[in-house]
Amino acid sequence: MGFRFPRVVGHRGASADAPENTLAAFRLAAEQGAGAIELDAKLSADGVPVVIHDDTLDRTTNGHGDVRAHAFAVLDRIDAGSWFDRCFAGEKLPTLEATLKLCQALGLELNIEIKPCPGRVVETAEKVVADIRRFWPTNRPAPLLSCFDPDGLAAARAADSALPRGFLVNDLDDAAIKTAQRLDCVALHVRHVALDRTGVAAIKEASLVPVAWTVNQPARAVELVAWGVASIISDRPDAIRKALG
Repeated sequence: MGFRFPRVVGHRGASADAPENTLAAFRLAAEQGAGAIELDAKLSADGVPVVIHDDTLDRTTNGHGDVRAHAFAVLDRIDAGSWFDRCFAGEKLPTLEATLKLCQALGLELNIEIKPCPGRVVETAEKVVADIRRFWPTNRPAPLLSCFDPDGLAAARAADSALPRGFLVNDLDDAAIKTAQRLDCVALHVRHVALDRTGVAAIKEASLVPVAWTVNQPARAVELVAWGVASIISDRPDAIRKALG
């Protein structure tokens, strides 16, 4: 397993303390000592990669409806911060381009989850890879691409096989490990409650890097790392970093 990724990863930034998937959350994750951030990328109606988790705008912005139904010019006017706290009013829905540039400035590594709107799996993977090629320097560790959909990872591999990939799963079984191997993944990202010592060992025996999400209890993070989990994705990177030393 030659691939290495930072031990503490901010889940959608420092999303316990700032509005998720915003530049403010990414800056705060860096301040809290995260070595990387995890974020979600999907496409606007006109194909611009934007950073948002849900298929709809309603939960984390003052907009409404499907992300894929709006051109970027419309999405760019949306407030993505006020829902969390008034002090974040005016925070924008970031583009992947802006996020890549910010992470370079902050010295953060990246885990980009390919999070396509329905019917846009391949297109989303291809656009994400294209932005990485355009806006991420070749002298920095390449962003890690993850996805729940094997087709998204296959499309990312076809677009640029050199970019590292991780298969995202809710539950760990032999099929998940075999799928990650078939897709030439370097990592297997598992929901932390599905992991135990035996499962972590099985991932490592398959020459995959174990990554756990979303871990917000410091004691659980310490346990997972003791079992051999390489990276902890957390809404609370400050607390996890302190617990792990």
